[in-house]
Amino acid sequence: MTEAISDAALDFIELGDGPSARRIAVRHRAGKGPGLVWLGGFKSDMQGGKAVALDAWARDNGRAVVRFDYSGHGESSGDFADGTIGSWLEDSVAVFERFCDGPQILIGSSMGGWMALLLAREIKKRSSKGSLAGLVLIAPAPDFTEELMWKNFSPAVKKEIETKGFWLRPSDYGDGSPYPITRKLIEEGRNHLVLGSAIDLGCPVRILQGAQDPDVPWRHAFALTHRLPADDVVLTMIQDGDHRLSRPQDIARILAAVAEIG
Repeated sequence: MTEAISDAALDFIELGDGPSARRIAVRHRAGKGPGLVWLGGFKSDMQGGKAVALDAWARDNGRAVVRFDYSGHGESSGDFADGTIGSWLEDSVAVFERFCDGPQILIGSSMGGWMALLLAREIKKRSSKGSLAGLVLIAPAPDFTEELMWKNFSPAVKKEIETKGFWLRPSDYGDGSPYPITRKLIEEGRNHLVLGSAIDLGCPVRILQGAQDPDVPWRHAFALTHRLPADDVVLTMIQDGDHRLSRPQDIARILAAVAEIG
């Protein structure tokens, strides 16, 4: 793993003021375009298997690539429990504006799929030096705070979130420790929902989804494709795939999707 990232430069950018001040860790590699931007999942970091494989592929193919950790994740500062979809989107926009030049392919995994859609919308609004070449979304979880969390929580869990301000959710990932789902995360997430209307990105989109995904049901990926324009949107269903999609054959499919876009 270290070999794959040995020549990627590590930088930090400072964001926010006062209590919201945070230091975002970014690993980036110069190269030709379209550049690649990795957007990780909820509670994931840029040293995960898919992110490191993407970085190694970029290195071997002379491509520019940027990875980073949202605040409260990985090598970035901040408390995970303080994070919201909006604050992590701010992190993503700041990294994109600072490190991306020319056309970029956004590669988002799970929550990173939602983040890629939100970032793509921001890129279209702004006049930054970076532009949008396409999206590769892996088990994308747009609107997950509402559709996959809040709507599925039991009345007891909802009550705990509303009264205590958080609920500790058991985890099957990472070190297995439970992690907080905060009222702020749920409520602020409602400002960024995308599945209620058409999502017009004006670029190719490739979606990879595992049919055996216990966290983001395959129907969620179908709901997303219905919101995207029909031209140049391809959904690949991996019949035996889980949520992580980090087996060698899954990573090969992800890299093939990136190469297909450009």
